[in-house]
Amino acid sequence: MELRQVRYVLALAEECHFGRAAQRLHVAQSALSQQLKQLERELGTTLFTRSTRRVELSEAGRHLVTYSRSILAEVERAEEQMALLAAGRAGRVSIGFVGTATYDVLPQIARTVRARLPDVALELRGELLNPELVEGLGNGTYDLALLRSDTLTDDAVDFTALRSERLVAALPAGHRLAGRSRIPLAELAGESFVVHPSRDRSSMHGRVLAACARAGFTPSPLIEVGETSTLVVFVAAGHGVALVPESVQSLRLDGVAYAPLTETETVTLGLARRAGRNSPVTERVAAIVEHHIKH
Repeated sequence: MELRQVRYVLALAEECHFGRAAQRLHVAQSALSQQLKQLERELGTTLFTRSTRRVELSEAGRHLVTYSRSILAEVERAEEQMALLAAGRAGRVSIGFVGTATYDVLPQIARTVRARLPDVALELRGELLNPELVEGLGNGTYDLALLRSDTLTDDAVDFTALRSERLVAALPAGHRLAGRSRIPLAELAGESFVVHPSRDRSSMHGRVLAACARAGFTPSPLIEVGETSTLVVFVAAGHGVALVPESVQSLRLDGVAYAPLTETETVTLGLARRAGRNSPVTERVAAIVEHHIKH
């Protein structure tokens, strides 16, 4: 059965007249009649009863009309979906977020993309580290990744820096410096520091140590944790202090106070994707993410 035959069946069923059905379909009446007779032979049943005055559906024809309407409705939906996919307005996009961007950026991007692209299925995963995100881009786990870096040396990944964020101190609520409007980083010398993992597993680890070095001290002891939420919980529990991007202040937790630094220590948040050709929907979502974060 061909789609044109399905359309012929519906047109004749609705017009009950070969001439009007042929005119509606923009085909010759003889061609319409021939196609329907061929379809009846293929199906082994009569679809229409014909008389000199009228054409009527047989019982088999009535069943076929029901199926035909469903078939054409599905075809129309498929055509609409293909058009949306081609325009980058439908499909599936997986986005991974570095831990320090999870609480501020992830919810905002999810709301914005879903409002502008309701037919796009988003897969979101937060609290990840840079190496996991870059690896995930390479193996197809993620289409896009929000991570912290000034540059990426991986040729398989394109990276666009989107915004620079100042580092702020996260302090236990009862800390001697809590409540200050701004503190010199040097005043945290001698404190235990809660930090993200070392050995190149987190870009934040090196940034924190470098900032402390510029302030004239090496933080010790260090308590390493894998997730930003855990880092803030450890601070709240009084295990130490931490330096975090200012957007982490959106993670409100009892027992934690945030204080800006007198120094201008910053980290960069950017968008990474696989180098080369990406799907239209990935590029459209990437454009929304870039615009949202930059503005």
